[in-house]
Amino acid sequence: MTQNIYQRLGLKRVINACGKMTILGVSSVAPEVMQATAQAASAFVEIDRLVDRSGELVSRYTGAEASYITSCASAGIAIAVAAAITRGDPARVAMMPDSTGMANEVVMLRGHNVDYGAPITSAIRLGGGRVVEVGSSNLSARWQLESAVTPRTAALLYVKSHHCVQKGMLSIADFVAVARQHELPLIVDAAAEEDLHAWVASGADMVIYSGAKAFNAPTSGFITGTARWIDACKAQHEGIARAMKIGKENMVGLVYALENYHQGQTVVTAEQLQTTAEAISAIRGLAADIEQDEAGRAIWRIRIRVEASVLGLDAREVEAQLRGGEIAIYTRRYNLHQGVFSLDPRTVAEGEMALIVARLKEIAEHAAN
Repeated sequence: MTQNIYQRLGLKRVINACGKMTILGVSSVAPEVMQATAQAASAFVEIDRLVDRSGELVSRYTGAEASYITSCASAGIAIAVAAAITRGDPARVAMMPDSTGMANEVVMLRGHNVDYGAPITSAIRLGGGRVVEVGSSNLSARWQLESAVTPRTAALLYVKSHHCVQKGMLSIADFVAVARQHELPLIVDAAAEEDLHAWVASGADMVIYSGAKAFNAPTSGFITGTARWIDACKAQHEGIARAMKIGKENMVGLVYALENYHQGQTVVTAEQLQTTAEAISAIRGLAADIEQDEAGRAIWRIRIRVEASVLGLDAREVEAQLRGGEIAIYTRRYNLHQGVFSLDPRTVAEGEMALIVARLKEIAEHAAN
């Protein structure tokens, strides 16, 4: 079998059934997108004009007034927070992330204060923000959001993620209403979201996406929203955004990836996964069914329940053996404590699902001996 580039560097082959995760390189970039990236890397350009033009092109896809390309979604959070605090004022931009004496509080739901591989609070603090949590971990009320707004408030932050608590949280409409009432910018972290229009249309001022997740772009992100606040984001290039700058090639790669994305995406349906689920359920000690994404996106996965009393191994042990094999197979492991892990088909290449089933059979057979 032909080795991939990472195997030639002495690293394991990886089968990614986990999803578009940073720990596995996020996504697989299409050859035509990489061709555009390579062409951009080999030529010179006026960067400021590229920043403006790429933002214009991104806005065609989001429907926003303006957009600004960043190095990733985390950088986008930091830059958007800094934009809300400084409002683009050069003297304040130069002070970041020291926001002493400025309105610097960022109000968010406690159930949205997540860790996506790093605490979201770290990105907020990088932008000079001070987090103010609202509500309880599993319940929040509109009055709590309203009462948290003070003269020290710089922005409201709404996080849309499978990492968040999915029940008892306020809606985006609640956040829009409170932001408008107090004339504050509303930032939405929509890093892994696939809908380019909904969050801008909701009334948010700065919506942050990862380019490398849903859109299969090279490492990148972008902030899209109202021109006033995007201008304030661009102003951070003279401050904290300098340490987060994105290369010309990845700006171009993002634009071409969005063009490719709009040509139509192949969605793996629940019905298409059924045969594989049945093959896994035929393995002693395993039972598989189909589940939908936790955050309600149109993403379907195979959920595998390990019957430890039958198999002789629990879910943690099975998952560890999958990762520790000659080919490292990564699954979604958030619910191992419940005896369950899942397979995300979006990042599984042709022929790899059969290898996963074969490896599960091997583990089960070895456990029986």
